[in-house]
Amino acid sequence: MKNIDKLMRSFIVELGEESIVSFYDRIPQQGKKLRSKLIFEIAKDSESSFNLAAVIEMIHTASLLHDDVIDDALTRRNANSFNADFGDKSAIMMGDILYSCAFSRLTLLPQSVAESVSKAVASLSAGELLDVELSKSFNTDKERYFKMIYCKTASLIEAASYSAAVLEGFEGRDFALYGKNLGLAFQIIDDVLDITSSDKMLGKPALNDFKEGKVTLPYLYMYEKCKEKDKKHMASLHKKSLNSYENAWIKDKMDKYNIVELCIKEAMAFGVKALSAIEKYNMNGLNNIVRQMVERDF
Repeated sequence: MKNIDKLMRSFIVELGEESIVSFYDRIPQQGKKLRSKLIFEIAKDSESSFNLAAVIEMIHTASLLHDDVIDDALTRRNANSFNADFGDKSAIMMGDILYSCAFSRLTLLPQSVAESVSKAVASLSAGELLDVELSKSFNTDKERYFKMIYCKTASLIEAASYSAAVLEGFEGRDFALYGKNLGLAFQIIDDVLDITSSDKMLGKPALNDFKEGKVTLPYLYMYEKCKEKDKKHMASLHKKSLNSYENAWIKDKMDKYNIVELCIKEAMAFGVKALSAIEKYNMNGLNNIVRQMVERDF
């Protein structure tokens, strides 16, 4: 993964502008690099696979920079967000620079790979917009939630899996299906962790999604289970800074209706679909990625 970091930085250095490199070096540390790990479980180490991983990670990082601006997020992984330190304008422009560098390198990869990743970036952006629209009101439509998390999260993981398979000469559609279902499982677990993890573990305030207006799967299930009076109370808390009593009320209802268990079960079902798609390839590493993503605690 350090080689990927070096390659990404080299793309920025090639721009020949020291101030941009300095800004790049101040972007909060990257996360798990799930997408790169996925690529190297499918494709052998090669110039193409390294370029693909760097492109995908730059796109992902760019999306996070924009996401933090959209969400007015001041922290990321227990550190100040880039926009908190340097302002929204700088964060937006750094995101644009990362996207542009990624697309420049993407043109050097096979056409089907470039098409897949480009389509995923358009989908990712559409997912961001849908997320913003859904956050304006108390959404109770599960179908719209799943459409949003597919676009915003799963589409890029789907494209990474497909593209790695193409580079290796495998059937891309099998691995696209694996990536899509892995991405859906990944996002559901992220949504669960917003409720179950501590502020320190998350690197941001717990129960932050609801405050931001995001009615994620745990809240959708909770709303389905609640009686009418509790549904109204739940809706009244939407986009509020919750006090300790209101936090406790939400967690109590989550416990009462076994919401976390329901969500984990749904994530596991997507994991099973992912594994079924690539079963004939006997890739234990991909099995382990599904397990790690579903069982993680951060």
